[in-house]
Amino acid sequence: MYTGKVYSLWQMVIWTRFETLLFLFISILWVAAYYFLDLQWLRIPWTPMALIGTAVAFIIGFQNNAVYGRIWEARKIWGGIVNTSRTLGVFVQDMLTEEYMDNKSSQTDIPAAIRAITYRHIAWMTALRHAMRSSRTWETTGKHRTNREWGIRTPEESSTLEADLKGYLSEDDLSYALSKSNVQTAILYLQSHHLRALKENGVIWEFSFLELEGIIQELLTLQGQTERIKNFPYPRQYATLNHYFMWLLLMLLPMALVPQFIDIGKDIAGSHPIQGALFVWFTIPIYTAVAWMFHTMERIGRTGENPFEGTANDVPISTISRGIEIDLRQNLGESAEQMPEQFPSDYGVQF
Repeated sequence: MYTGKVYSLWQMVIWTRFETLLFLFISILWVAAYYFLDLQWLRIPWTPMALIGTAVAFIIGFQNNAVYGRIWEARKIWGGIVNTSRTLGVFVQDMLTEEYMDNKSSQTDIPAAIRAITYRHIAWMTALRHAMRSSRTWETTGKHRTNREWGIRTPEESSTLEADLKGYLSEDDLSYALSKSNVQTAILYLQSHHLRALKENGVIWEFSFLELEGIIQELLTLQGQTERIKNFPYPRQYATLNHYFMWLLLMLLPMALVPQFIDIGKDIAGSHPIQGALFVWFTIPIYTAVAWMFHTMERIGRTGENPFEGTANDVPISTISRGIEIDLRQNLGESAEQMPEQFPSDYGVQF
């Protein structure tokens, strides 16, 4: 997502400059045709244009509200992952003890077990963010040239899942997880199996085991919620028709707007002949501004349809995951040299 001052008006103009130039060309073409070819008979009354414009405005507003709901729900889900991860970190450190071990002479290495569970949870977050960044056929916003021209790439595009998991899982766990189609679910299975083994060895009390299993259940719920948003797109019948209706409005608008400015020019020609004759050219900035507004609002909606696609407007799940990792590893007592740095925010963009 964008941070800081990147979302200035100038950045928005740069982001939409190709469409703005297209609107400028369309308006110049229509005005020139009316001015030089005497096409004043080719006009559309304002009433149908007002009806179309109102309908398009309502549809764009509906789309933007629905899209914002998807983005905000995604952010709440990952906020839940943050809170549940911190809870897991606290529970694991305080619930793994020697208190209930029957044979303390064959003690389990409790610090190693705490570290393994914590690292496995980091591996789960890593697998989940990689899954959320994987491509879907309906995710096309990120391919737009204005979303790629800066050369900014998500951390998941710069690395592979296997490479990112190697530092957190044992070779056996890594091989098992990568053999499954849903790697993040497989990692939670491994987590639960490890907790059960610790309970059987007396490292975890029965009640503590149930509490930790409840954390696993909550993580599975949050994972399912974020996968639902990823795998169910914004309905195409709304997104596609809205796009077509918007362009229909913008194509028809000059046939109502240009004649209107011609009529205004005729009204003022008596007192200001030059201004009246040239007044029709004032249509160009007005049409460009109106078209830019409708198109930009519609494009903002399209850009936010898929909050995990990997664009600058997404929920910053990579940054969130890395922040949780740093938090958990700090509380394990690791030094700053042992921990990775937070992902950079190139051009003020967090992923």
